[in-house]
Amino acid sequence: MVRDNSLHRSLPFIPVPCILLGIIFIMSSGPTAATAQALTGDRLGEGLSISTWNPQAQCPDVAPLIAVEIDPNRYRFTVHYYQQEGLSDPLDIRQWQERTGHDLVFNAGLFRENYAYLGLLYGNGRSLGSKRHNTWLGLFVAEPAEDRSRRARVLDLTFDTFDEQHVPYREVAQSLMLLDRTGKIRVRQTGKRAHQTLVAEQGDGHLLVLKTTEVVSLHALGECLRDAFPSLRQVMAMDGGSSSDIAISPSLRQTTSKFAGLHSWIPLLEDSITTHIGLPAVIGISPRQKQIGAKTVDK
Repeated sequence: MVRDNSLHRSLPFIPVPCILLGIIFIMSSGPTAATAQALTGDRLGEGLSISTWNPQAQCPDVAPLIAVEIDPNRYRFTVHYYQQEGLSDPLDIRQWQERTGHDLVFNAGLFRENYAYLGLLYGNGRSLGSKRHNTWLGLFVAEPAEDRSRRARVLDLTFDTFDEQHVPYREVAQSLMLLDRTGKIRVRQTGKRAHQTLVAEQGDGHLLVLKTTEVVSLHALGECLRDAFPSLRQVMAMDGGSSSDIAISPSLRQTTSKFAGLHSWIPLLEDSITTHIGLPAVIGISPRQKQIGAKTVDK
């Protein structure tokens, strides 16, 4: 059960500044001191890549992170909540991936001991029963209801608006704002250390999902991202502790393992969490359907 792990994310302590790792994707050579902004890594698909970012030259207290870069124009995002799926209990991250078939799945945010989600949560344009949290002002949004230039974004409710009467996006998950567009770290320095999953928006519109491989404070992560990856627009922290998790489909792993190189992210991803707990809500990504003639199948 999530219990204290989820509360760690949910309490106003707001540790761990979502150092949305200026995800410098360091390619097959494995983690090296990153000079910040070149994103290269193992290509898992057209618009999806993964690698290891090692910021320790600039951030000695931050261990290497797994960094996934996603092009929202090529991959769509889907929010899943266990009750909406007709499940009596939450699935762990690997079970979610097997059930949904997504290329990648990560934890969606904070929740209570009874698995109630803390904050706004929408799937396919419908509220999944949760209410806006007044303190956590990070909002992951994807799949706009009307045509827009950005298919997925990180919003900051300090500056951005979100109309619950006319919901502008079909997929929504609220959580902690870690690093905002002004460079301000939006969590307190508490000294608490835990695993973290972060989502960051880049200036080019790509999203980065970052996963720690060792425990770290959110505030230290935020400082590291701010200093080592200044091109990130804003970063939010999803969930921490044993709820911080990512799963990649077995087929993508098998395909990558056939390519030359060290693929240093594979053992880090497998070893970063020893026990996978039940997660009530997750976000999955899958390739968008390609155009057929002049028409597009993807909504």
